[in-house]
Amino acid sequence: MEKVLEIKNLSVSLHTYAGEIKAIRNISFDLFHQETLVIVGESGCGKSMTSKAIIQLLPENIAETSEKSQIMFEGQNLAQLPEKTLKNIRGEKISMVFQDPTTYLNPTMTIGAQIGECLSLHKKMTRAEIRQQTIEILGKVKISNPEARLKQYPHEFSGGMRQRVMIAMALACRPKVLIADEPTTALDVTTQADIMDLIKELQQELGTAVILITHDLGIASEVGNRIQVMYAGEIIESGTKEQIFNSPAHPYTWALLRSVPTVSAARTDSSGSHKLYSLPGTPPDLIAPPKACAFAGRCEYCMDICNRVHPPVFEDRDGHLVSCWLCHPQAPKVEIPVKTKGDKHHE
Repeated sequence: MEKVLEIKNLSVSLHTYAGEIKAIRNISFDLFHQETLVIVGESGCGKSMTSKAIIQLLPENIAETSEKSQIMFEGQNLAQLPEKTLKNIRGEKISMVFQDPTTYLNPTMTIGAQIGECLSLHKKMTRAEIRQQTIEILGKVKISNPEARLKQYPHEFSGGMRQRVMIAMALACRPKVLIADEPTTALDVTTQADIMDLIKELQQELGTAVILITHDLGIASEVGNRIQVMYAGEIIESGTKEQIFNSPAHPYTWALLRSVPTVSAARTDSSGSHKLYSLPGTPPDLIAPPKACAFAGRCEYCMDICNRVHPPVFEDRDGHLVSCWLCHPQAPKVEIPVKTKGDKHHE
């Protein structure tokens, strides 16, 4: 498969009044043509920070990307490009759908003007061509009567329709990469499904590679080709959708899967209660991140070595990557505490 984006040793720090927060810690991954890569994890694990670091949208006054970081796109390291060059890439070749359309849509500009602005910045088009292209892209995101709608303002649209407008803006220039940062947050279940179906449909039509950021494992299982699990600024497990859901290998991934509400889980609760599983403890302080396993303090399978040495990345023959000492050949045998289609034990 053609590699569209290559991330190597990405580290991002935030300089705050309390000290240096090491928000992203030496992560590496690839994105391939027309695939959907899903990044999951609880709030504060570094998902959105990673997405903004890719296109260098972090606040300059407090954020710092490590000099060793490489964000390779079309033979260029985005982490080292000047702002003028980055402006030509953002929107045209790499676009982003942000989490809250109410925040990112300008309330003083019509929808048509906001989409048209993106086209005028990156494409040599006449006003008539921009208007026609805007109408077409609004039609593609299934906004009815686009000729009239492009004259309206964001407050005249519902939440789901505003999110469709954000998608239209992001895809107007037919980018190679689309980053969707929790695009279904605060939407009802039916609208969430419509938005995800829309992204998949447009992805197939335009040949775009998608990085989807979400905390919803249901969405990840529906649309993801590969899934990466993040915790405390690190990627702790990575694999295909089948590997993550059928044979998860990291205790944190098990905890995420156990936290998903299901009818069967409620019926088979041995305690007789119907309480949803909640992972105890809190994530580590990234001002002084642990040098060993970041999850050790919350892990019920924690061993002595977990508190002393950072786990290496273990890889099986199918490319399933896991950063956990339980995957070591000499680790004790542990039964996976979550039901999967491919139940297995760590040897």
